Amino acid sequence: MTLNALLLCSLSYGVYAAVLSKAQAPGYSGLGAEAKGPGLVDRLKLEAPKTSSIPEKEQLLDPDGIYFGTSTKQSPWSGAEVRQVGTEAGARPTISEYFVNWKHGFDPKAVAAAYQHGTLPLISWEPWAGGDSNQGAGIPKTTSADVNQPAYRLANITAGKFDSYITAFAKGVAADRRPVMIRFAHEMNGSWYPWSEQTNGNHLGDYVKAWQHVHDLFVRAGATNAIWIWSPDVVRGSHTRGLAALYPGDAYVDLVGLTGYGVLGEKTPDTTFDSTLKKVAALTSKKVLITETGAEPSSLKATWIGNFFPWLIKHPQVIGFVWFEKDIAGGANADWRFSATPETLRAFQQGIKKVHLVTGSAKAAASAASP
Repeated sequence: MTLNALLLCSLSYGVYAAVLSKAQAPGYSGLGAEAKGPGLVDRLKLEAPKTSSIPEKEQLLDPDGIYFGTSTKQSPWSGAEVRQVGTEAGARPTISEYFVNWKHGFDPKAVAAAYQHGTLPLISWEPWAGGDSNQGAGIPKTTSADVNQPAYRLANITAGKFDSYITAFAKGVAADRRPVMIRFAHEMNGSWYPWSEQTNGNHLGDYVKAWQHVHDLFVRAGATNAIWIWSPDVVRGSHTRGLAALYPGDAYVDLVGLTGYGVLGEKTPDTTFDSTLKKVAALTSKKVLITETGAEPSSLKATWIGNFFPWLIKHPQVIGFVWFEKDIAGGANADWRFSATPETLRAFQQGIKKVHLVTGSAKAAASAASP
C-alpha cells in the first residue's frame, strides 16, 4: 500500500513537473508588455498551455505607431534592464538590439528573452570574428586588426565558404518561427568594417552579391520570418561612400536602417539625417528604422535630444529608432545615453510623450504559429 502511494505521488509529480515546464516557456504579451507567467491553477491543468500571441511579419513592417528601441549592455537578456529603461524614459522599449558576429550561431534563447520582455529582437549580424574598436558612434575609430580579416572577405561569402554556418543560422531562425529583425553587415558605406568595399581586399559590387547570396540561403531554409534591414551609416563627407551601388534591391530588403548620432556640433537631427534620407528615397520607398542613434556628450546633447522627437513626427517614413543606451562602462566609446544627465533625461522624457508609440493593440493580431 505504501509502495503504491509512493508510485502514485511520483507519477503525479512527474505529470505536474511536465505541465509546469511547458507552462513556464517564454511567452509574449504584446509590444511594450512583459510576458506574464501562468498562475498555479493554470500550471496544474492537465493540458498543454495555449500558445502566446505573436505578431506577424507584415504587421511589424506597418506598425500602429513608432518603435522605441534600445541597445543596452545586457540586451536582450535582462528584463530588469528593460524595466529600468522604461521607468527612466516614461515608456517601455519595443525593440531590443544586440550584436552577433560570425563566431556565434543563432541563439533561440536570446529571441525568447526579447519577446518575453515585450520587445522585438533586432540582431546586428556581423560577418567577422569581432574587433576591439567600438563602432557606430558618429565617425568610428578603426584599427587594422579589426578591418583586415581576409577570411571574411565578401567574395568568400558569395563563393559559399560560409554556407554551412549561414544555413544553420537560417534554419534556427526558421524553426523559431517568430519574426526576427536581421541587420546584416551594417554601415557598409564606411571604412571601419571588413565587409566594406573600401577595405579587406573587397571590390566594387561585392557587397550586393554577398547580401543577395546570404538572403537566398535564408529563403531556401524557409526563414521567411526574417526581417531584412539594410543599414548604412549616414553620409558624412569622405569617410562614407555613396549608397546606390550598395543597395541589394527591394526584393532583398524589408526595411532601411540608418546609423546616425548627434555629433560634430549638430544641434538637430535634420542636420544628422535629412541629406541621407533624400538619398534613400531616391533608391527605395521602403520604410526607415533608425537602427542606432544617440548624442555625444557636449553642451548641445540635450538640445539635440529635444529636437529629435519633433523631427521624428515630421518624417512619417521613419517608423522608429533604437537608442544606443550605453556609456564607456557599458562598452561604448562615449556616453550616448539619454539618461546621462538630468538635463538630457528630461529632454528625452518630455520629447517621447509627444510621439505615438507602438502598442501592438491595433495590428499585432495573434499568430496561430507556435513560438
